[in-house]
Amino acid sequence: MSTPPVEVHDLHKRFGSVHALDGLDLVVEPGQVAGFLGPNGAGKSTTIRILLGLLHADSGTARLFGQDPWAHGVGLHERLAYVPGDVTLWPQLTGGETIDLLLRLRGLRPDPARKARMLHRFELDPTKRTRTYSKGNRQKVALVAAFCADVELLVLDEPTSGLDPLMQAVFQDSVREAVEAGTSVLLSSHVLAEVEALCDTVTIIRAGRTMQTGTLDELRHLTRSAVTARVDDPAAARDALARIDGVHDVAVPGPDADKVTFHLDDAATAAATRALADLGVRGLTVSPPSLEELFLRQYGDELELLEGDARPAQAVER
Repeated sequence: MSTPPVEVHDLHKRFGSVHALDGLDLVVEPGQVAGFLGPNGAGKSTTIRILLGLLHADSGTARLFGQDPWAHGVGLHERLAYVPGDVTLWPQLTGGETIDLLLRLRGLRPDPARKARMLHRFELDPTKRTRTYSKGNRQKVALVAAFCADVELLVLDEPTSGLDPLMQAVFQDSVREAVEAGTSVLLSSHVLAEVEALCDTVTIIRAGRTMQTGTLDELRHLTRSAVTARVDDPAAARDALARIDGVHDVAVPGPDADKVTFHLDDAATAAATRALADLGVRGLTVSPPSLEELFLRQYGDELELLEGDARPAQAVER
């Protein structure tokens, strides 16, 4: 059995009185894209810095390819590429020179054809000095360098910060291409649609602790599907469904509606289906829960605290 590229168990790290990591667990299996979610201050970046050998854990274990990154960081860095959420570059170098330098620092000879393909894909002008780049273009430099390297692991910490939606789609295609080539990925992101599109597993952390972990299908079992059923008698359907354990929020949208809407726990699927069949169901639409719903449920109390803060859009991104 192959050694997981990333294994973290019962990891603890304090900064003075702040307990940044409090028994964190995290695993990235070979060939897997693992999402790493949590609000600001949850401990994501601290975990990544420990995995990169930049910080020493107080206790617990953190392993890259089965080895301690604090003791073997230099050798392990040759097997991975890291893209942070805020890239700082050498201002006097051009974008192309910076990409070449980043690859040569890894002992790699830049492949002109591969580099040109990635530059075209990310629409990056390599002739401009990096001091003239926007935040998004600085991110592109780091991403192009990462995707031009043949590595076993990509560690991506908010990698699409500053990229527009088109470039985010290009990033997703590039990740899929890397995974097809055998690369594993640890992706920390606040773009939930991005995580849902790319990740095989998701770990949600809070206050330095792992709160939920599993495949997307496994985590979706923790939330409810939204169902719309077209029936002959919506009022009768509403009354029948309301009596079933595991069926929630049953409603008829309007006095002239020919449908009933409700939320459904997986365990109640059979009972709800039988009830609808007896009532003459003519159409059924089931929308599985999204990762965003799971995340909002996990951090619902924090959203309540943000009410009236005039920053509602930041609730999910934190």
